[in-house]
Amino acid sequence: MTLMQIAFLIVSAMTILAALGVVVGRNILRNALALILAFLGVAALYVLLEATFLAAVQVLIYVGAIAVLIIFAIMLTERLMRQERTTNEQWWVVLVASALLAAILIFLVGAVEWQVTSAEIGGDPIANLGRAMLTTYVLPFEVASLLLLMALVGAIIIAREREEA
Repeated sequence: MTLMQIAFLIVSAMTILAALGVVVGRNILRNALALILAFLGVAALYVLLEATFLAAVQVLIYVGAIAVLIIFAIMLTERLMRQERTTNEQWWVVLVASALLAAILIFLVGAVEWQVTSAEIGGDPIANLGRAMLTTYVLPFEVASLLLLMALVGAIIIAREREEA
């Protein structure tokens, strides 16, 4: 077993444990922190696959923006921060469904004959992506950023109204 395979197993185990922490945790703030750890684990997997641009995007967008936005939403919602115990009596249904789905996926991955081909990527892929984002997809990119900004401003306004009341 090579050092890269050992690193992959360690990072994969960390990512899976963090994802389980998101799902089974009882404290919503700790769940959000586990989600950040899971996002960082996915970024580390991208680094191990030598996809450094995807790793940087994963850290900047998911860890840096979405996870922080989730934490802001949790902190601004006081009701969720109370230590109320909530239980779901149907957890066993989800467990059975998840195990069944995992078994089906494992079977399908093992049964398919995966074709591997080597293909040349034309030009610099990061430069091509940058060109596409600033020419072809500039309008959807800007609309998405404005929507996120409006959502953040709206959350702050709602939180301030509750403080003043």
